[in-house]
Amino acid sequence: MRIEKCYFCSSSVYPGHGMVFIRNDCKTFRFCRSKCQKAFKKKKNPRKTKWTKAFRKSHGKELANDPTFEFEKRRNVPVKYDRETFQKTVEAMKRVEEIRQRRVANHVLKRLQKGKEIQRVCDRIEVQRNLSLIRSPAAGLKKVERIVEEVRTEDREMVMEE
Repeated sequence: MRIEKCYFCSSSVYPGHGMVFIRNDCKTFRFCRSKCQKAFKKKKNPRKTKWTKAFRKSHGKELANDPTFEFEKRRNVPVKYDRETFQKTVEAMKRVEEIRQRRVANHVLKRLQKGKEIQRVCDRIEVQRNLSLIRSPAAGLKKVERIVEEVRTEDREMVMEE
């Protein structure tokens, strides 16, 4: 994606935005908005128009160390890598990707485990409430009481762990 500069005000013109004026000698002029195009057609001087970057620069109004200008300068310069530097960057990128995948996996697993634990607790509570539907009250009262006690102790242990 190429970000062009407005010919008049020097602001960014993103793909699909702005207008292009092409002169008969095939020189192209890109404008970010109609305001810039109209000023250009009126033959206004950008250095005398107060809202342009050219005016700010010529009158000493711009920031001394503006990081956007530095970034624009570096963006168009190709960077040459020697083998060692290239290998180091590739290894670093692999390591970063590995760490990122591990963090995502841990986050997803923790979230899923918490949901499973909550579901288990809800299921146990439901079984305790509706125990009469599972077994008849007369059949094996001692076994049912033992199971209920085991479930309660497990729930207490889970609560203690949290």
